[in-house]
Amino acid sequence: MHWQISSDAPIYAQLIEQITVNIVSGGVPPGGRIPSVRELAAEAGVNPNTMQRALAELEREGLVHSLRTAGRFVTEDEAVIHQAKRTLAQKHICRFLSAMADLGYGQQEIISLLGEEQED
Repeated sequence: MHWQISSDAPIYAQLIEQITVNIVSGGVPPGGRIPSVRELAAEAGVNPNTMQRALAELEREGLVHSLRTAGRFVTEDEAVIHQAKRTLAQKHICRFLSAMADLGYGQQEIISLLGEEQED
């Protein structure tokens, strides 16, 4: 997994989003095992406690679950995965619309730009 950590948001929140993207895009299939906290932390270059916090939040959301001695696994519930994908998409759309509003674009101008971009 390719990790991108920036200074514009809490690290654990960025980890949550990146792990979620990996799951909803099929990087880890439903029921698939997630690497250990230490493995993921080393790969991402973050403190294991920060990675643990991110995984605990994903577990709270139901996207992953723990099996006592076997590790963490992605849920097999397709509805949970689909909802996570939709929530993530809505978050990206809100960021995009906010950035476009900051540039001074109105709704119709945004739609027009999207149409032009789709044609290219």
